[in-house]
Amino acid sequence: MRLDRAGLPFIGGALLPGLALALAGRPRLAAPFVALGGFMAYFFRDPDRETPPDARAVLSPADGRVVAAGPADPLVAPPGVWQQVSVFLSPLDVHINRSPASGRVTRIEYRPGRFLPAYDEAASTENEQTEIWIVGGGYTVVCRQIVGVLARRIVCRITPGTTVRAGDRIGLMKFGSRMDVFVPGDFTLRIATGVRVRAGETIIATPPDV
Repeated sequence: MRLDRAGLPFIGGALLPGLALALAGRPRLAAPFVALGGFMAYFFRDPDRETPPDARAVLSPADGRVVAAGPADPLVAPPGVWQQVSVFLSPLDVHINRSPASGRVTRIEYRPGRFLPAYDEAASTENEQTEIWIVGGGYTVVCRQIVGVLARRIVCRITPGTTVRAGDRIGLMKFGSRMDVFVPGDFTLRIATGVRVRAGETIIATPPDV
């Protein structure tokens, strides 16, 4: 399986001491480092996904469990009327983030902040995050990469002006996190709170004419 390049320092940093200890005849001391390296490789795994053929569908940008699905709180959402879907990623979920929609990236805004638990509603506004605006198909979709207690680094690999397709890889968050997606208020949500979703595969919302 493919590994994301952001994980290579973490994997190597764990495996190299383990290898050195093993070669020095200290297998018991090496074992924890090897186990940690294995976990890092698992965390930074980057599986391929099959994107649904409906080009106008909004897809989950992350693997995990839906912790919010419904009308967005005006205090949390961008200005306007939106529907919101929030996905919580545990440390065991795939952490590669994918574009929820096809279109042109018009804005990317990084905001420093706190490191509250990612499942906490306050994380949407108070935690460190990157907000991405995508315009295409006659509508706008906004998604936020939000760090949590363990996740302390956001990797965003797209820039304003980039053209993306729904399901394209756009970055990742390291070690547990949350993603919020905001779609126009007249969209129909296709998932509910508690449902598990897969990045680039699970349809979470559709335009009113679909």
